[in-house]
Amino acid sequence: MSPWTYASESSRIGTAGTLALVEGSTFIVSSPGGDISPDQPQGLFMRDTRVLSTLTVTVDGNPLDPVSAVPRGPFSMTIVNRAHHPHQADPLVTVLRHRHVGRGLLEELDIANHTIEPVSLELAITLDADFASLFDVKAGSQDTDVRGLIWPTEDGFDIHDPSGAGMRTTHVHLHPPPDRHEGWRASWNLALAPRERRSICVDVGISINGDRIKPARRCGDAPTDSLPVQRLSNWQSSVARFASSDPRLERAAAQALTDLGVLRIFDPDHAERVVVAAGAPWFMALFGRDSILTAWMAMVADHDLARGVLEALADTQGVRSVHATEEQPGRILHEVRYDIRSANLLSGSSVYYGTVDATPLFVMLAAEYLRWTDDRDFVARLLPAVDGAIEWMEAFGDRNADGFIEYERTHEHGLANQGWKDSWDGVRYGDGRVATAPIALAEVQAYAFGAYKARSYMARVFDDRAGAAAHDSRAAELQHRFDQRFWLDDKGTYAIGLDGDGRPIDSSTSNAGHCLWAGIVPAHRSGILAGTLTSAALFSGWGLRTLSADNPAFNPLSYHCGSVWPHDTAIAVAGLHRYGHHAAAHTLSSGLLDTAMALGGRLPELFGGFDRLELPSPVPYPASCAPQAWAAASPLLIIRAISGLDPDLPNRRIGLRPGHEGSPEILRAIGVPLGTRRVEVVSDRDGSRLLGDLGDLRVEVN
Repeated sequence: MSPWTYASESSRIGTAGTLALVEGSTFIVSSPGGDISPDQPQGLFMRDTRVLSTLTVTVDGNPLDPVSAVPRGPFSMTIVNRAHHPHQADPLVTVLRHRHVGRGLLEELDIANHTIEPVSLELAITLDADFASLFDVKAGSQDTDVRGLIWPTEDGFDIHDPSGAGMRTTHVHLHPPPDRHEGWRASWNLALAPRERRSICVDVGISINGDRIKPARRCGDAPTDSLPVQRLSNWQSSVARFASSDPRLERAAAQALTDLGVLRIFDPDHAERVVVAAGAPWFMALFGRDSILTAWMAMVADHDLARGVLEALADTQGVRSVHATEEQPGRILHEVRYDIRSANLLSGSSVYYGTVDATPLFVMLAAEYLRWTDDRDFVARLLPAVDGAIEWMEAFGDRNADGFIEYERTHEHGLANQGWKDSWDGVRYGDGRVATAPIALAEVQAYAFGAYKARSYMARVFDDRAGAAAHDSRAAELQHRFDQRFWLDDKGTYAIGLDGDGRPIDSSTSNAGHCLWAGIVPAHRSGILAGTLTSAALFSGWGLRTLSADNPAFNPLSYHCGSVWPHDTAIAVAGLHRYGHHAAAHTLSSGLLDTAMALGGRLPELFGGFDRLELPSPVPYPASCAPQAWAAASPLLIIRAISGLDPDLPNRRIGLRPGHEGSPEILRAIGVPLGTRRVEVVSDRDGSRLLGDLGDLRVEVN
């Protein structure tokens, strides 16, 4: 099975009863007591490889009894356990596991005797590494019999990959040295006086192909803030803040900023460059579509994410045609992966390009960044990549020269579906049948329209009137053809796509909301679409279903055929506001904010599409990432859509929206970045207004 071919069935990943810590591309998933089992979707992962597959702590040969886990900041936690005692209610001995993740693992064990009598015990730690691919662990297909090769060192032991692939080694440091060390098991004989506490420390790093990566914190280090903690603190103090009379919106926005801060990853070759990963814990890597849309949504709070994403994607833009990776000149990547299995499938490459929508979205983000920053020097340097993306759309994206962008994978290990609904069965006909590639998706044509309009805008900013007119003409032609070929008059929506014979794939889906957001929908269709999107078949009461409940293939717990994805709903909200359908937008956004509150303030990657009248609370999807980037950023897009904030700094203009149905009593966005300025946006029932030093910027309310 390809690591990029996602099945619709629920997996065990992300289920209740696990603990996770994430820092950059390093993460650990364990049992509630802190242990790691090789036959579970658990482990310490670095560079998409499980570098610890076993981590157990026992006292006198018995596993610990978990009590609770206490967060200690974004990258640390304390896991409270008690030593097992079958006939004692109160703990005689507790073991606190102070865990910190960052370029590896630091785990300090605090063993305490809570009795008035001396206690003697054996504390043992067992560690092993199978170096399994993240994808195999995620799918539960790893070989659970694989054990690493142990080699003792002065202060612990090394675990070598038995396959020899990539010269991979896990380095285990133990302090103090164990009293006994037998293979994968180290033990200490502890004699604890009454009320005495003892400490044992473990830190774990790795080497890959001779590149030694030491953990950010090691045994014996003073407890100072690590670089990731400092970076997160600096970012949280610099981004915009949001306050509202609607407590749901205020809480969801605060959680969004916290989650986006944790999901930022830094390029080791460009220390100043920050991008946003797709989601924790399994997708802590640069993705094309996910990172672009998240950076777009977060623009109201921060511009650095968009700049970093644009730079990183331009640097990795396709330059040649490669069958295994689906790279093509001008194409923007789907994702970056570093595990050995992916590299083997991709002929040694870590980059996979099998996505049809990231390339036009890249062009759209470049123009959006220019609108918010007026950073013409940066965008001018980016224009060759932008034009390369446009050329890909026309030379490679339009495979059959029919004027639409379609996809069909070029390699058996690639994604069968290459839009955002990329599970194997994510595209369905109205009768429930699975559509097969080549497919021209509705939202991809909308993104292409948006890309042409974006390139036209950039051309005007750089005084290229002929170029602007040419791109406007392409956009107008595409809009006309799209409406003719995709509109389903009997269903009041656009087909999700056209199949290889040019026939409409005639299901009613959430994809139409993306068409509103990108602006390809003619005005006279928008009211009909607003009614369809808020109908009982598509709107569950909590959010927008990916597939209409009227479709025979509807399944509320499928991945893309009936579930609800918050980013999908938020994009539809923004699209409805764009066309002036504020009541419909409020209906969708209110359901989404209710979901956030019901789930503790955080929007998950996706959740079940059950009807709110049937179940009084949203049902989490078992495989959902938490936090996940575009779900986290969704409240920020809703805030922008409510205010109508539409910067155009190159033309010294800021657009705002008048009051409308669904406006909160008060919404304040404080410290919103506009170029080098920071302003406050206030929205209420009377409309939106800007406070602060606007200089020569003029405000237009329309």
